[in-house]
Amino acid sequence: MPQTPNTQTTNAPSPVPTSADVARLAGVSRATVSYVLNNAEAVRISEPTRRKVRDAAEELGYVPHAAARSLRAGHTRIVLLPTSNVLAGPLHGAFLNELQWALRRLDYTVVQYGSLGLTGDEAARAWAELRPVAVISLGDIVLCARNVATLKRAGARAVITLGPGRVPGAHALVMDQAAVGAKAAAHLVERGRRRIGVVVPQEEGLGFFSEPRLAGARSVASAEVEPLPLAHTEESAAALAARWPSLGLDGVFAYNDEYAMLLMRALQDAGLRVPEDVAVIGADDLLIGRLLRPRLSTVQIEMPTGDHLAALVDRAVREPSHFTERHDLMTAVAVRREST
Repeated sequence: MPQTPNTQTTNAPSPVPTSADVARLAGVSRATVSYVLNNAEAVRISEPTRRKVRDAAEELGYVPHAAARSLRAGHTRIVLLPTSNVLAGPLHGAFLNELQWALRRLDYTVVQYGSLGLTGDEAARAWAELRPVAVISLGDIVLCARNVATLKRAGARAVITLGPGRVPGAHALVMDQAAVGAKAAAHLVERGRRRIGVVVPQEEGLGFFSEPRLAGARSVASAEVEPLPLAHTEESAAALAARWPSLGLDGVFAYNDEYAMLLMRALQDAGLRVPEDVAVIGADDLLIGRLLRPRLSTVQIEMPTGDHLAALVDRAVREPSHFTERHDLMTAVAVRREST
């Protein structure tokens, strides 16, 4: 009988391209490949040579080995950005997106790390395993000096906290949320309102923003402040609006524009007039708030650009001993419109 040909094929993986392969294809040295692909600024290499190296690397599918590069440099280029448990709102979301783009332009690798449910000690150990050169903690997880030391022992040149205060050993980018509540309450008082409700979102994790905003509102003289728990649902807003007459409140700071729009619609559906019966103010100055009728009064929050903050992070990495430990990042201004 004739032999049946052996049609079995092997699925051996293709060899991983190396920098030596790129150097041969581009006709340059391995050192030149390293300089080009690692964006070394101290070495002058002509643009045609850079283009040849990049084209060769793309043709071969070669990418530099991050771990090897880290060993040579003594640190990674990873900036760890622990994922927030909740969305604080469009303003903060846009700010963080802009920050990530700016860090990438500075040749950092931004790694988002899901940290839901971790304590400060657990988070610090988990983050340290990735050997980041910097950590930007958004405040969902409360860090202490011990946690900062853990990260620095693992090679982090900078631990940066974003929040209302500072942690020993970390650089503080201070966002004074109490000022937002104080500006909103002061505006309502100026409009003749004294019995003021302050919405406290029931969504988990928003206490990082809502608690200092409530404290800020309470700091305003002549204001009687009533906390108002509210979930971001039509049902919760309708239930609050239904019992509004029994609360005796003539103004409300609704945490932000999204909660303000939700509550204002529910109040109007319940037969209450805005601003005659209830003056309503939000925060963040979203465009949609200006499209409502009545137009929504708000607290406008001014924050630095992502480029500005990325430059601060870069300086903290390069000159950790000379970096100022506190930067105030935001200002708040009340904007009066028709709802107050």
